[in-house]
Amino acid sequence: MSGTAVVVGGASGIGLATARALAADGYAVVVADVNGEAAQAAAADLGGSARAITMDVTSEESVAAGFDGLDDLRVVVSCAGLTMPGAITELPLEQWQTTIDVCLTGSFLVLKHAGQRIADGGSIVVISSLNARQPGAAMASYCASKAGVTMLVEVAALEMAARGVRVNAIQPGVVDTPLTAGLALVPGLMEEYVENTPLGRAGQPEEIASMAAFLVSDRAAWITGAAFDVNGGAHLQRYPDVLGKVRAMMGV
Repeated sequence: MSGTAVVVGGASGIGLATARALAADGYAVVVADVNGEAAQAAAADLGGSARAITMDVTSEESVAAGFDGLDDLRVVVSCAGLTMPGAITELPLEQWQTTIDVCLTGSFLVLKHAGQRIADGGSIVVISSLNARQPGAAMASYCASKAGVTMLVEVAALEMAARGVRVNAIQPGVVDTPLTAGLALVPGLMEEYVENTPLGRAGQPEEIASMAAFLVSDRAAWITGAAFDVNGGAHLQRYPDVLGKVRAMMGV
């Protein structure tokens, strides 16, 4: 492969694994992350033509500047995300808004500015979540934002198809990344995730990256507007009782 591939949120977790997979496929990878130092370290680790940019997906100016001036942009994978759990009746508006800003509005801004600059025939992948289709107590802002992301991808696929640009989503379950590291601090929570995953384990970032690399490749040339469950079958069962586990830990 040739051309430029931008991985947003590429300094750690699924994003870093995706950057490595795309570099191995021959792309000139741009690691974009709100943590500029971590992005620089990731690009240095990738070596070759990889480089880093600082990008804050909650700022349209930052996202637009990040895509400006890129040569031969062929692939974009958007992995930026966070979650701030809390029951609906207790969740501060600021925490709700932060999750929406990063996960949903951030995805919109990446699709907007990547879509303006990507070459005809290019491919965009957005990381959504199991929570786009499976509700979880205390996960209102994340579930709502990721459901929005999956629908946003479908609309983008319709709008960009005339240029041959394909847009797809991946919906991971629980994956061993810095984003999910805090789950292990809540007694019994990770165990409940695994119990409700038919394949009996958490995923690895490389497994999501493999799907992303496939979706941007010519092997997926007739796939667009799709959302792929890559979660060990977790969508077939129930979501863990995050709220109950957290309240038990706090003695509430």
